[in-house]
Amino acid sequence: MKHSYSEYVLQCLVCDRSYQPHEVSYYCPHCKTDGALDALYDYSTLKREWSRDTLVHDHARGMWRYDRLMPLRSTQFIPPLLVGNTPLYSRPELLGRGARIKVYIKDESRQPIGSLKDRASALAVAHAMQSGARTVAVASTGNAASALAGMSASLGLHNVIYLPKSAPREKLAQMQGYGAEIVLVDGQYDEAFEQCLNACETHGWYNRTTGINSYMSEGKKTVAFEMCEQLNWQVPDLVFVPVGNGCILGSVYKGFFDLLQMGWIERIPRLIGVQAEHSNFMYRAWRSDRPMQQIERIAPTSLASSINVALPRDRLKAMRAVTASGGEFICVSDPSIVSAASRLAASTGVFPEAGAASAFAGLLKYAEAHPDTPQTAVILITGSGLKDTSIFLSNSTRGQTRVQSQPLADLLT
Repeated sequence: MKHSYSEYVLQCLVCDRSYQPHEVSYYCPHCKTDGALDALYDYSTLKREWSRDTLVHDHARGMWRYDRLMPLRSTQFIPPLLVGNTPLYSRPELLGRGARIKVYIKDESRQPIGSLKDRASALAVAHAMQSGARTVAVASTGNAASALAGMSASLGLHNVIYLPKSAPREKLAQMQGYGAEIVLVDGQYDEAFEQCLNACETHGWYNRTTGINSYMSEGKKTVAFEMCEQLNWQVPDLVFVPVGNGCILGSVYKGFFDLLQMGWIERIPRLIGVQAEHSNFMYRAWRSDRPMQQIERIAPTSLASSINVALPRDRLKAMRAVTASGGEFICVSDPSIVSAASRLAASTGVFPEAGAASAFAGLLKYAEAHPDTPQTAVILITGSGLKDTSIFLSNSTRGQTRVQSQPLADLLT
């Protein structure tokens, strides 16, 4: 079957200027790096030509079955790894008996490289190769980098990764295994971001980094498409999303927005952005009456490394997601994240990394404040606990380890 991609324009969230794709690189040339872009499609034409009923016959293509709402010209450079088709589990008992919130778990740990960032990186390498790039670079706390390394390996594309030295060794092992060129950076994500940006501008590399590359939202948004399809196009009341750089939250909103324009859903759910107390720029900005540029940047120290960011680079899209959907930001403590990760793993079998578990911690906090309101909620588990096992090996986890002291020879007789 031939799949055609749709024409689109890019519109700046700051100044509302619109551009054809060939007129810009990653962001608005007028607003510079503050000018995040939306890819907007010819929804009226798509509504006439494309039905959601056709999707049921196209699951073998994973997230690419939504290709007509994606910014590519052809399928030529799509990575061979299957991205998408992650499960949505119904776990109504997760909050305990008598809870009025019906819970679903969207498990992105089942992606080929273990996180939702696989969706963006699959689009990134296809877009880069379509653009003629020979090297793709990224700044990351770990998941985006390992996703890029794996997708690049599947196509033989050179990639350079800027990573904080404090990144979990499990993610570093993935990148090394995929053959990535790794630059370890003193500091946190924000320092890696600046070094990557400078290197890409100097060498002409394709920059996959979210917050710079507005196209990354278009890959990640497909998780919202899948949620709705798996719920038979019945939109949940709430979606809980971990927030570090802000791109995933902004992308989830964009996915629901696209579906609303297509007439495939009737409303956008309330989006709940969840941040760690020690990495909470968006929460503080949302609570404040001051413009975001006046909000203090505080060095992040949360154990949830994947959401440790001082200044979220996709803050405009993240803030829009919450305000436009009537949602909110929730702030959770590190101990509550550890507890939520252990509880989720032990009661459902879904094994989340700390950053991903913050979504469940946010739901638990929300449920305490709204005990009598019947609602449906999806918690977005954005990455596998195998990518950072430290919280499960600490003394604070619920599991028990029994040490066998018998000699090996005795055990074998």
